[in-house]
Amino acid sequence: MPTAIEAQTRIPEGKNANRRIRKSGKIPAVIYGSGKEPEALSLDPVSIRAILRSESGRNTIFTVNIEGGEPHSAMVKEYQLDPVKGKLTHVDLIKIAMDRLLILTVNVELVGEPQGVKIDGGSLDFVTRSIEVECMPADIPDLIKLEVGSLRVNDYIRAKDINLGDKVRILTEPEVVIATVAPPQKDAAAAVAAAAAEPEVIKKGKAEEK
Repeated sequence: MPTAIEAQTRIPEGKNANRRIRKSGKIPAVIYGSGKEPEALSLDPVSIRAILRSESGRNTIFTVNIEGGEPHSAMVKEYQLDPVKGKLTHVDLIKIAMDRLLILTVNVELVGEPQGVKIDGGSLDFVTRSIEVECMPADIPDLIKLEVGSLRVNDYIRAKDINLGDKVRILTEPEVVIATVAPPQKDAAAAVAAAAAEPEVIKKGKAEEK
């Protein structure tokens, strides 16, 4: 994965100019910064794809070396793909101040096979696949890996159970469920059937009283 990408300034001239940029093997881009006008760029899509496919993905901080200008620390803000070919067609970058807190979303990965699945026949339900955090740019987690091997049926991992250390603050609501082990299908079906039958029993009892 590149830690720096090369970019050139461009003059925004509409769709025809963007087509010419893509035909040359590059893509149009825009870099944004707080308090400054956006700057139009062109750059190599290969380096952006490598960043997006890395473990940290859009949370990767890299250096943008702009030809004839100052380098900037940046992240991918948004990107567009060709709907047919799936190729990158445009990317928006955002400048990052390395001395300021960031709020961003980090993906969660579950590690291991729960006891409730392996022994009890339950199923692992991955409910929330990313959480929101606040931290300095240098402390951004690449990926949050959660060990689920000890989970039994009806056990939960909630946002409040995740420990990312003192440098990363979790902003997701504490009670949000990240993962749980659901009961085996036959148990769930039996519970539903019992719940459905219960009103009938009550109804019959009332009829007999009358």
